Amino acid sequence: MSIDLTLHRIEKLLSSFERYKRPTVHIAGTNGKGSVSALLTRIFIAADLSVGRFNSPHLVSVHDSITINDTPVSKSLYDSITTEVCRVNQEQDIHASNFEVLTITALLIFERAEVDVVVCEVGMGGRLDATNVIPDDAILISAITSIDLDHQAFLGPTVADITREKAGIVRKGKSVVLSTQKHPEVETVVKAIVESAQARLISAPTVVDRAWNEITDGPNPPPFSLYPFSPPAPRPLEVRFPEKTYNLLLPLHGDHQLDNLGTALAVVHSLTSDAAQQTLIRERLSSMNADSLAKAVRSCSWPGRLSFHAYHDLSDTSSRHLTVLADGAHNEAASQMLASYISGLLSSLPPIDEGQKRPISLTYILALSHSPPKTPASVLSPLLSSQTLGRSVEVTKNVAFLRFSPPAGMPWVKSVAPSVMAEIARKGLNVWMAPDDETTDAVAELRHALAWAADQNASGKGRPQDSLVVVAGSLYLVADLYRLLGQSNRT
Repeated sequence: MSIDLTLHRIEKLLSSFERYKRPTVHIAGTNGKGSVSALLTRIFIAADLSVGRFNSPHLVSVHDSITINDTPVSKSLYDSITTEVCRVNQEQDIHASNFEVLTITALLIFERAEVDVVVCEVGMGGRLDATNVIPDDAILISAITSIDLDHQAFLGPTVADITREKAGIVRKGKSVVLSTQKHPEVETVVKAIVESAQARLISAPTVVDRAWNEITDGPNPPPFSLYPFSPPAPRPLEVRFPEKTYNLLLPLHGDHQLDNLGTALAVVHSLTSDAAQQTLIRERLSSMNADSLAKAVRSCSWPGRLSFHAYHDLSDTSSRHLTVLADGAHNEAASQMLASYISGLLSSLPPIDEGQKRPISLTYILALSHSPPKTPASVLSPLLSSQTLGRSVEVTKNVAFLRFSPPAGMPWVKSVAPSVMAEIARKGLNVWMAPDDETTDAVAELRHALAWAADQNASGKGRPQDSLVVVAGSLYLVADLYRLLGQSNRT
């Protein structure tokens, strides 16, 4: 079925079950929703609150989109509640979509578990998204992360149009945190909607870099290295509020994560300082000291978003170990952020010797979803274009194009044919391409692409070449990588 954005079906379906009353943080935006939800989850857990979280899309299996205390609910629990929801959907002839059924399943799981707080990510848009069925009195606060062009066929052709849809989660008389935005029209549109709803607009604070402090942060970590691999260190940051300054270490990579951290902390600060907020949550957050909050932030992880992994095909004894960076960048803005991150990362590597550049093999393994008017070129160009990476490194780019496995419950999601993407690759790039056939085993093709990447990375000069493999373009391709990592028993 196609996507039909409306709340009529899900409102009818939800009315057949017990009323949803869990205190909820509702998050909309184009990029950053998941990272903000992950940060809030760790902070709430550190405050001794039980936390339900609903994210979409799922990563590896559909039930991993529903977590309690940062752990996916069991398949048996998911299956039991989904069966109940599907039975009512069928008996009442509601014709709710798969995502609407999933949303009701998540809300029922949280309600019946009586979690203290829920962090709920919007699926698409906001105003007519299934998650916007949550009653006003259950919403603690809303948050809007970075907004950019995406899903224009459903949300409108301009950033202002998209903002109006996403700001549809603003509730009458409630607070909403707005993240730092690239497009000035976002703030203009949000302000008008907030004023109309008699809500309260909170601007997320600016998060700034600071020096590493060995007294509070611990010993200086080793510098980033591709061979032997040493991951990037957590980033030392400072966040200032009028009453308090936080010195934190953020393990989530990329400059955009500073804005996401600021958004998450603005939510926490509002829940702590607003006397009208739910008593238990306000008291638990208020009693959490700065050290506990810092540990919560440092413990945060968000798989598939600038995540580093070691890959080795155990079925092939001759295969080489690969360092893989996985990122679900799927639109132009996210692709630009990924390209910028990789550029900065590789530029930080020192030359081999004085005057001798460090050779680096950079291999992209890419798949894209078909989502007009978004074009393959808009997402691929930032990654495949020539980049100046400084004087210390010399990068050879390779690129593999393939399809991803069809995501469960989303028959409308289609991948772009590899041959279409290959036409965009600039001349001079070394290209590998999977078959266009949609029935091809996508995980098997990903294994072949990784084996090809390993061959490109071999230097033949006695010293293994510095190399990085980047799996990106779609979170569904990243999910295939995690399936493959699971098969290889390596993370």
